[in-house]
Amino acid sequence: MPNQTPQKSVNEIKKIAIIGGGNMGSGIAMVFASAGYQVNLFSRTTETLEKAIKTIRKDLIFLAERGLGKLEEVEETLTRVECIQNMEKAAKNADFVVECVNENMELKQNIFKQLDEICPTDTILATNASVMSPTEIASKSKYRERILATHWWYPAFLIPLVEVVQAKETASWVIETTMDLHRVIGKKPVHVKKDVPGFIANRLQHALRREAISIVEHGIADAKTVDESIKYSFGMRLPVLSVMENSDMNGLDTILAIHEYLFKYLEDSHQASPLLKEKVEKGELGFKTGVGFMKWTPKEQEALRTELLEDLVERVLKIKKD
Repeated sequence: MPNQTPQKSVNEIKKIAIIGGGNMGSGIAMVFASAGYQVNLFSRTTETLEKAIKTIRKDLIFLAERGLGKLEEVEETLTRVECIQNMEKAAKNADFVVECVNENMELKQNIFKQLDEICPTDTILATNASVMSPTEIASKSKYRERILATHWWYPAFLIPLVEVVQAKETASWVIETTMDLHRVIGKKPVHVKKDVPGFIANRLQHALRREAISIVEHGIADAKTVDESIKYSFGMRLPVLSVMENSDMNGLDTILAIHEYLFKYLEDSHQASPLLKEKVEKGELGFKTGVGFMKWTPKEQEALRTELLEDLVERVLKIKKD
């Protein structure tokens, strides 16, 4: 590994570059711009950039109308987002870069190799990969100690969590500055100390999903019943009382007794569910096709999306109030 790169504190970060202007890229650009940072938003296509600005404006208005921001500041925030179609121009003077392209390892590796050559050695380079290893993504780069993952959740402008994932060679100052930066912009950063597939939250989410699909596959309950069982039981208390807190509340002796009895009956397959594979092969993809584990009309899809956004707004308002 090359010599330790010069250290950069959070106070020295002024300009952010976002590589990729899709849903996540535009959402992350919006959050940084709203926090007062200058943002270079890169995409190769005019269409993507035009759509990104339109989406950012719409989402800023959505938040302002619900008490999260001011309508008169929408256009001012947009002036801090510069759309650029040349990656070198977008990244070369940035202090912090976030890559938000498709989940393709070779593509990400090549982008980071280019960014590593373009950017000053004290520029922090972050991937927004949701499950892919930042260590592997950094493998073609020279200054790997300034590379890590910052995994945001969709929608980026409402979900507080950002998983800050330490790659094998990430320097401690990079972790510290990245954590500080995300606190400054109002996020809830968590330090993932080991680079493992899925990081923290996706491992937990998909462990639950594996069991949920297994219950449907084995005829224990249908998909709607599974969701209702989550929403109207432990799902209601999760925002206040999460898994580890609940374990301590119940008593670890009680949890141990439950696990010793229950675990042998839980799904522990290391392969994707046969039912899931069957549905994909039949073209039953969920919202994309109108049928998945359940049937969805366009009206039902839009209603669920709207309900989700409104619920998240209420939760964010409560967090800010507290």
